Amino acid sequence: MEELDCVVVGAGVVGLAVARALALSGREVLILEAADAIGTETSSRNSEVIHAGIYYPAGSMMARFCVAGREALYHYCTERGVAHRKCGKLIVATSETELEILPAIAARAAANGVTDLRQISIDEARDLEPALSATGALLSPSTGIIDSHSYMHSLLGDAENAGAMLVLKSPVLGGRVVGGGIELDVGGDDPITIRCRLLVNSAGHGAPALAQAIEGMPKEHIPKAYYAKGSYFALSGQKTPFSRLIYPVPVKGGLGIHLTLDLSGQARFGPDVEWIDTIDYAVDPARVESFYAGIRRYFPELKDGALIPAYSGIRPKIVPPAVAAQDFVVQGPETHRVAGLVNLFGIESPGLTSSLALADHVCELAQAAIPSRRLVS
Repeated sequence: MEELDCVVVGAGVVGLAVARALALSGREVLILEAADAIGTETSSRNSEVIHAGIYYPAGSMMARFCVAGREALYHYCTERGVAHRKCGKLIVATSETELEILPAIAARAAANGVTDLRQISIDEARDLEPALSATGALLSPSTGIIDSHSYMHSLLGDAENAGAMLVLKSPVLGGRVVGGGIELDVGGDDPITIRCRLLVNSAGHGAPALAQAIEGMPKEHIPKAYYAKGSYFALSGQKTPFSRLIYPVPVKGGLGIHLTLDLSGQARFGPDVEWIDTIDYAVDPARVESFYAGIRRYFPELKDGALIPAYSGIRPKIVPPAVAAQDFVVQGPETHRVAGLVNLFGIESPGLTSSLALADHVCELAQAAIPSRRLVS
């Protein structure tokens, strides 16, 4: 049986960042990915936004890792030439009731260490974005956009240059805790059983199921998986009048129907929130009707028929719809008592922004639990 030092399951943006950090620290790393390419699910089905760290409860993992990860990500992208732009964002109120909420959002951001968010008047907002309709706004200069695919390929390149190996089409079917590590049954074209000293479960939507499939992992520490689908619609047949991202005041379960831009300037709107029971990425064209109503509150010049289905993503939730808001769960041996296992549960937005900071945290947990030591197979 082949024995390895570290196995990272899941080649999404966080899994790749973790593999990179482990490999750069001198560890032997194997990345297992069930799909035939990297980042095919949550990592490539999002808004590609570099978040400032505004909305999350103070002291939460989301708040801490988003703020730290944002700075690390901007530095990384500049250093590596990964396409990105610090375009800024406006959080807009479209009623007097929403206007009264803006100071609370600003206070939460300040508590998280976001130092450049400020409330601006409607006149200032319209000077920045003349097509905007609002009663007031918050300006976030630190928000940006990124080419997520280029970023993931850069992370993979760093990891491989440090000795990591990626194996695609290799689903982990199950495993067991054994003396000195964890055995994994890996499917695919050439099924194999391997043993590792350290396992990082970064399987995204499948992280709870993978934890369930490992014999010896205490089931009481495994959350139930829920799926909150978000559909996006692209702007077609009408020139985008905005140069910044436009976000409404947040709604339960998400950040509302916001306007984001890709690096070519193309506008897209979303995501909405639709709780579903199984993974399904099809975009229902009928959902567009609610989009028009929400978008026209801040963009009244949106033309009929201007929105076309684009894509959807699914937030890997570990709380039910009645709760909606959650935090990242990075679960090590101090919680579940399984030596050499780190589970990452509920890594939804701002996972991309937080990826480098999350990776550093996992690397520290790993070193504390299982110190680096290359094994001879």
